[in-house]
Amino acid sequence: MLVIAIGIWVSDPGPVFYLADRSGVRGAIFRMYKFRTMRIASEPGSRISESRDPRVFAFGRLLRRLKLDELPQLLNIIRGEMAFVGPRPEDPWFVEHVYTEADRETLETLPGLTSPGTLYYVTHAERFPDDTDTEASYISGPLKIKLALDRAYVSRASAAYDLRLIMETVWVLAGWQRFPEPPERRLQAGLPALQARGDGIADVGIRRNFFPAQPAQDTQRKAAVDDNETEGGSGETRRRSAPHG
Repeated sequence: MLVIAIGIWVSDPGPVFYLADRSGVRGAIFRMYKFRTMRIASEPGSRISESRDPRVFAFGRLLRRLKLDELPQLLNIIRGEMAFVGPRPEDPWFVEHVYTEADRETLETLPGLTSPGTLYYVTHAERFPDDTDTEASYISGPLKIKLALDRAYVSRASAAYDLRLIMETVWVLAGWQRFPEPPERRLQAGLPALQARGDGIADVGIRRNFFPAQPAQDTQRKAAVDDNETEGGSGETRRRSAPHG
């Protein structure tokens, strides 16, 4: 971290850390720590920065690419404001103006360093915002998918699931694994469409994490209904074919 701090100061003298307001559990605002990657003298701009954002200095761009700018969030974990795995915390503005009632389910647990939505965003969505209106591009595209995936995580969170996500995060950051493009991104669909399609990022087993197999009791209930319909149909056939006296 000392090397990173020196690199930041040499690139653009000033504070090493950047404190960003984020929405935590039940929408409570907290300060999320990051290594600063933008110039101090930069003009205020979009809440979302695209890959060629002129506000980002060269060393900061390297930190972003390697995700090293997120390391200070270990302090947030120590302070009990974040966890290693959990829905990625958003800017309060997006929570207030964009989140639906369903999206607010992601605020019922500690935000985290990584999550299914985070992995999707890192491997696919960071390239989507354009130069014209990055916030509009983010809201209409990546944010919807990211929130849908994180809602699915909240409903199925477990220690085993968290461990799997941590391993997948390590693979992604090390360049050992890449997710295929989820077709739902093109449709800009939410969770219901993901559940209906069920084929999204299947290569790394995330589909199994998001959408569990149909419970056995539901399968048995459906089989019983099918049996009853078959028996009813057979009875009707027997009545029709029975000889009249």
